[in-house]
Amino acid sequence: MVSLDATSVIFGSGIIALVWALIQYSLVAKIPVQSNSGVGESAGLVSGSDNEATTRRLIEIYEAIYEGAESFLRAEYTICAYFVVVFGAIIFALVSWGTGWDMQRGLFTALSFVLGAVTSIVSGYLGMKVAVFSNVRTTVSAQKPGFTACFNTAFRAGAVMGFALCGLGIIMLYATMLVFRSYYPNPEDWIYLTECITGYGLGGSSIAMFGRVGGGIYTKAADVGADLVGKVVHGIPEDDPRNPATIADNVGDNVGDVAGMGSDLFGSFAESTCAALVIGSSIGATGGWDAMVWPLILSATGIIVCLLCSFIATDIFTVKKEADVETALKVQLISTTALMIPATYGAAVWFLPAEFYLKQTVGTGTLTLNPWQAWVCVIMGAVGGLVIGLITEYYTSHSYQPVREVANSCKTGAATNMIYGIALGYKSAIIPVIVLALVVYGSFTLCDMYGVALAAIGFLTNLATGLTIDVYGPVCDNAGGK
Repeated sequence: MVSLDATSVIFGSGIIALVWALIQYSLVAKIPVQSNSGVGESAGLVSGSDNEATTRRLIEIYEAIYEGAESFLRAEYTICAYFVVVFGAIIFALVSWGTGWDMQRGLFTALSFVLGAVTSIVSGYLGMKVAVFSNVRTTVSAQKPGFTACFNTAFRAGAVMGFALCGLGIIMLYATMLVFRSYYPNPEDWIYLTECITGYGLGGSSIAMFGRVGGGIYTKAADVGADLVGKVVHGIPEDDPRNPATIADNVGDNVGDVAGMGSDLFGSFAESTCAALVIGSSIGATGGWDAMVWPLILSATGIIVCLLCSFIATDIFTVKKEADVETALKVQLISTTALMIPATYGAAVWFLPAEFYLKQTVGTGTLTLNPWQAWVCVIMGAVGGLVIGLITEYYTSHSYQPVREVANSCKTGAATNMIYGIALGYKSAIIPVIVLALVVYGSFTLCDMYGVALAAIGFLTNLATGLTIDVYGPVCDNAGGK
């Protein structure tokens, strides 16, 4: 019988995430904008600007961006659909052949691949819709005095994407596992179940490849093309709406930095979770179903923690001036990581047995593990990810000395700028590489390859917050016309 504890926590957190995303969407949708067109996404909206001509122009640009993003994703996802069908058939044939023509395992692996791909497509498309829907409302909110209204609008738009993707991903993955479990009821057969579920991660990563690479190339081509034809050829200002390539540039922000990035991070979540499930499948024989699906419980815990911390930027430490924006986003990451430490410890003590056994990845030996060891691996990943993020911010933010030094190097020409910039790039990678190596070594020492997989999940435990911040950027770019 399926454990009510694990099932209720995983499904419950997923449903809570989707409901919270819907609440955030409704808050963004309450911001009024006028359209006299009566068509498209803007139909039925009410006036939010005293200048009707400006409002009509605002809606015109907004609808152009929406139409462009919709057209691009329709073309891209059509190609993805053909790829999923063909590659799914190849997976079915290869897995069946590799398992001695076990058609059931081949079918389940192909099915999980399709489900992972579909979830990734839905996540990317949802992110694009929300970002385009919110950019014009962020612009309208910016007309109000202060920074609070426009920041909260863009941040809540990011929260829709962050929580919807995490909730949808965890529900789909666990539901697929429950269906497969009805065909593999014995704990000794759960290794086959988890091997079949690896197709889910592959499906998510495959779509991420199309979204991130295809969308990224489109974004950069549109950006450079807009600058060339606008500033160089016709001498008009950067990001001028009279330049059609500027609209394409704004479309690129949505299809590359939102849809592509969402699919990419979903792929990372699916891959790390599936890896931990496969490596830890032997835990189920002695620890039970709850212990085996503990990686999913970690993701469920992360959703709740991110939700509790989501009030900090919008309701507690509100953004009142420009300098507060960077601080507010940084506090979000630090607070979620800090709260994740006791939350994941509670999840480890509650769902993992006092002692459980894991087959070594190499050899035939068996490791004896305890909840403390598994928890430390997760925390090393979570804290390591935060450290890498803070170091990256130090080397890339205009608030700190490194970027200012690069700017000063431009005074003596492009050559010194390039040399200094490349050198700074090399320098910025030193600490992250050391941190990553220490996390891998420490987690492997404690729990073998299972520990490394748990550390990878630790990196993504605050995925909902990370996605919120990631989507916040493109929404603000579009709102500012950049």
